Amino acid sequence: MKSDAEPVRLAGFELRQRRHVCAFFNSNEEAYHVLLPFIADGFCCGHKAVHLLNPGERANHLERLSQAGIDTQAAEKSGQLELSTNTDTYLSEGRFDQDRMIAVFTELASGNAEGPYPLSRIVCHMDWAADGRSHVADLIEFEARVNDVWSQHDDVVICVYDLAKFGGDTVVDIMRSHPLVVIGGILHENPFFVPPAQFLEEFRSRRAAGSPWTCSEVENDDGT
Repeated sequence: MKSDAEPVRLAGFELRQRRHVCAFFNSNEEAYHVLLPFIADGFCCGHKAVHLLNPGERANHLERLSQAGIDTQAAEKSGQLELSTNTDTYLSEGRFDQDRMIAVFTELASGNAEGPYPLSRIVCHMDWAADGRSHVADLIEFEARVNDVWSQHDDVVICVYDLAKFGGDTVVDIMRSHPLVVIGGILHENPFFVPPAQFLEEFRSRRAAGSPWTCSEVENDDGT
């Protein structure tokens, strides 16, 4: 990112050089309590808002934004607000492809996208991965790899995880692939963050070895 980029506030703290955040919440209410001030501030700053929502959440999300004082109709019409479903974005043709998503986010990054907005505030709800356990390992690799994209741009990217939908081992690996983390509504510099190349070497070794983590994360709901 640019060395002179203005800091962006999230959860009471300022984001500077690192802006790829994993945010863990226990409920939608907790998530909106933390994220709405960040989102509303983005509109005041003239930033673009890109939100990848769970299916069926569009109407509720627009209502939440409206209650925060955002003119959602005008924002969508002008292109400042862009809403998509996470399943359509991440699971094109029913499958998750890391390389395709790297290309999608590279194109979406403010340094490459057309428009008058100096940066984008991107909020991605990640529940889609919990609905298909076979996606989880590829998602973790992707979260590490995409750091190389966001490190070159000023955009703020928040990956929202529902703690009730992901196992403890998955949460640990997701945390280790993000330089910043929101836990308990507070933003932290992540002391557990591992640089992408190092993390990927370790994680791929575990996958190749058929670690217990891999087996436990792909088991079906009935335990088979």
